[in-house]
Amino acid sequence: MSEKEGSSEDITNQFGKESRSQSVEEPGFSKETSHSSNEASDYLEEKFSNKINETHPRNDSLQSTSISGLKDERNEEQKESFQISETITSNASPLSKTEASQSLSSIAEMIEKHQTSLNLLSHETVGKISPKVSEENLKGLPLDSDNFTVNLVARGLKEFPKDILKIKYVKYLYLDKNHITNFQGAHSADLLGIEILSLQENGLSSLPCEIQLFHNLRILNISHNQISHIPKELLQLGNIRQLFLNNNYIESFPSDLESLGSLEILSLGKNKLRHIPDTLPSLKNLSILNLEYNRLTIFPKALCFLPKLISLNLTGNLISSLPKETRELKNLEKLLLNHNKLTFLAVEIFQLFKIKELQLADNKLDVISHKVKNFRELRILMLDNNLLKKIPETISYCVMLECLSLSDNKLTELPKNINKLKHLRKLYVNRNMMMRITEDISHLHNICSLEFSENRITDIPIEIKNCRKVTKIELNYNKIMYFPVGLCALESLYYLSLNGNYISEIPVDVSFSKQLLHLEFSENKLLVFSEHLCSLINLKYLDLGKNQIKKIPLSISNMVSLHVLILSCNKFEIFPRELCTLENLQVLDLSENQLQKIPAEIHKLKGIQKLNFSSNQFMSFPTELCQLQSLEELNISQINGRKLTRLPEELSNMLQLKKLDISNNAIREIPRNVGELRSLVSLQAYNNQINYLPPSFLSLNDLQQLNLKGNNLTVLPSAIYNLSSLKEINFDDNPLLRPPMEICKGKQLYTIACYLQRADERDEKILEKIFKIVAHNITETNFEFLCQKLNMTNLEVDMLTKSNVSLSERVYRVLVAWKMESKNVSLTTAALKDQLVRALTMIGAYEIMDKITAFHLFTRAIKF
Repeated sequence: MSEKEGSSEDITNQFGKESRSQSVEEPGFSKETSHSSNEASDYLEEKFSNKINETHPRNDSLQSTSISGLKDERNEEQKESFQISETITSNASPLSKTEASQSLSSIAEMIEKHQTSLNLLSHETVGKISPKVSEENLKGLPLDSDNFTVNLVARGLKEFPKDILKIKYVKYLYLDKNHITNFQGAHSADLLGIEILSLQENGLSSLPCEIQLFHNLRILNISHNQISHIPKELLQLGNIRQLFLNNNYIESFPSDLESLGSLEILSLGKNKLRHIPDTLPSLKNLSILNLEYNRLTIFPKALCFLPKLISLNLTGNLISSLPKETRELKNLEKLLLNHNKLTFLAVEIFQLFKIKELQLADNKLDVISHKVKNFRELRILMLDNNLLKKIPETISYCVMLECLSLSDNKLTELPKNINKLKHLRKLYVNRNMMMRITEDISHLHNICSLEFSENRITDIPIEIKNCRKVTKIELNYNKIMYFPVGLCALESLYYLSLNGNYISEIPVDVSFSKQLLHLEFSENKLLVFSEHLCSLINLKYLDLGKNQIKKIPLSISNMVSLHVLILSCNKFEIFPRELCTLENLQVLDLSENQLQKIPAEIHKLKGIQKLNFSSNQFMSFPTELCQLQSLEELNISQINGRKLTRLPEELSNMLQLKKLDISNNAIREIPRNVGELRSLVSLQAYNNQINYLPPSFLSLNDLQQLNLKGNNLTVLPSAIYNLSSLKEINFDDNPLLRPPMEICKGKQLYTIACYLQRADERDEKILEKIFKIVAHNITETNFEFLCQKLNMTNLEVDMLTKSNVSLSERVYRVLVAWKMESKNVSLTTAALKDQLVRALTMIGAYEIMDKITAFHLFTRAIKF
């Protein structure tokens, strides 16, 4: 499913679109490094998702990294290398969503030359060994004499677990996320069995010199540490095949590399490399090289003389040109040069006849040579975010092309003979200057995904109906006046987005698109909710926001599959009761309308999870919402609507409520029983008139986000530190005295809690001192009056009066008893002090008041 239809959690966070990240996994391990490619896997295979799910291999297994379409042309003697696979996700702005795929049907072949070693790793940890273990303790474990993996990830180890090496068959050792800095105590004979060693995230500043003892090591991963240089000891590992050093601080690479002749994969992404040694070609077996996000300013010529290189990643550097020697990369199949400074492409790059994937997004290219026709094996071409005004007609010779991404350029048209790209499945031309879509697009019989958002297109050719395999189309923010009826004939179309156009009417033809699952139609000119839409019985996601709709047809009850319905920014004055027939509805957005009340029938929405009623015209909080037992998120912020002044006690009935937004109202107090909302995780109550937090508020143990900015709070409850789940707090723009605003500006609960705890201790000492001042200075008559004003029980006073203790002792005991009784009803120490002072003033005990005032002046000058 798409990210907007598969999960209401993803769909309704402000009902916005998500931008995508770029990443490529380190072969064999679970860490990711940034990658600048875009996804291009089939929409049906993704279940209509907008992004490819990232693979996160276990630490006790080795993940393969895929290079597109490689055949078994390598010698059998090299089979011990490892198969490689890369997981690629997109990097696009929220509307482009350009994609590139590693899983296109024609490039499903992996590097079979690396298969044997992968088979050695069955991805199962045969035994998990504790940090301190002896051979005696391992007698009962099932050991495999050929494949024994030890997984000690995140065990808090500070030393190399040398004890486990006493076991004969330890080959694959995973020590990620520990604190190991050296291998002291490990015997060289014990280390000989280790073939795979992973030490990611250990905080290593350098590689222990003992690494030279691992003579049979084939794979080493020391990524995500703090290593600044590569030690010479590493160069003694003659059997190493795969070396991963991503995310470190390495500035240079050693020059004497001859001893690493067996190396096949080298990954140095996200370091600080400025140059590559000229001796690099001595790595004659190197086939995969990752140098992404370093500080290279030129394309190192040394890279051009790696005879077996098939994949080169130079994304995120500062390269402005390519050397003529690029033509020597005869076997290169994958070249990533996204996010560099390229202004032109040397013609030599077009002599790389085996290239299958070429990524040049986010550069400064203004022209592509007609020699692109040489790329007869090209599957993926990424040219997003450049300065291109035209794509050469000769691109039609790239007959194997499956993904073509041209977003964020200055194109006014596509090549006239684009129809010759018979294998093209993904075409992205978002944010260009396109005036029309050529009729020849109808000949792209394998096309699955089309994106032409943010252009100047006025109509869609009827011939698009011949693109029988298309599953996803985005035409947002163009100048389309009429609904493209040709789309209604596309029987495989599941995802259609036409936001931000000028369409005023839905044609009857849309009734035939019963396979549609996702339809976006916001920011158009619709005056009615068309009954033709109600024929889409499989539709799950419907966005009709920012139109001029006033009514809902009765036939909406036919839309039995609808999960998400967005009707924000329309013209509804009365809540459409017809919506209450949608029993499967999970998300409903009616924000920014003119609603004044909610009908009781809303309780029929048994599965509703998220409601957005913000910016409407409610006379009061609609208590009908409190019947919705399934509700998890409620937004009733009124930034543009009529302000609410109170919340009902019935709010506590919504026991599943996790997120509540009541911001931008005029609410004066939070209900006393708010603590019954035990599932509440987020409370947004900023810009109100709330002046205190009720005691039950401190029962919200799951609360993580609390925003009370712009209210009338003068004090925070001392026990607020008990809300241990709180991660985000905001008390800005409140007249806070306790703690003062300076303490709260840091938005750190710990700081606030420390202040309040110390303030409580201070208040207790002050109150204790005041009790003694009163006890030593009050008269018998004034004591009786004081007891009356403080509503002390006569029984306690009478018992103390009949005793033989002195007046001062009796007064002190009564005041202590009064404090304990008042604390039982949750009065704070500061409140008790104020109440006592008021009572003394009322009985005319001015001498005592003078002493208390003097004491207050004294306490302001010192700290207890």
